[in-house]
Amino acid sequence: MTEPTDTTAATVTAATDAEMRALARRVASGLRRGDVLILTGPLGAGKTTFTQGLGEGLGVRGPITSPTFVISRIHPSLTGGPDLVHVDAYRLGSAAEIDDLDLDAAIPDSVTVVEWGEGLAESLSDERLEIVIDRLPDDTRTVRLTGVGARWHDALPTAQ
Repeated sequence: MTEPTDTTAATVTAATDAEMRALARRVASGLRRGDVLILTGPLGAGKTTFTQGLGEGLGVRGPITSPTFVISRIHPSLTGGPDLVHVDAYRLGSAAEIDDLDLDAAIPDSVTVVEWGEGLAESLSDERLEIVIDRLPDDTRTVRLTGVGARWHDALPTAQ
């Protein structure tokens, strides 16, 4: 896939886990089947907390926990919406290993979230939402949402 040059960005601050989940629920309200989200940030930044909020917003079966050791989990929708495919690429070493997960079959009918996916998961979709979470010393998080592709024009939350 070619790298799109069409991007839209927003930066949001989340001071608590509750605010991180609320932000993710707002993001979830605009998601649809086939959307791919790539989450990046250091250990403890809030990637799984964000994904928990997405799951709440999408109305999927939980609980949502980090799939570090199983690599991937599917959380079926309880509301008739898209399922949530939650991938943790922390232990994967290459984009080829992402391909080995056969996510292509699940992506069209699901919302797919790849934690630790930067540099590995971009080939999953030309249109994706890249989310970078930085945790500051006071535990406040700065969340940068970058929509890649026309799909994300006017689709990003900009305020809390």
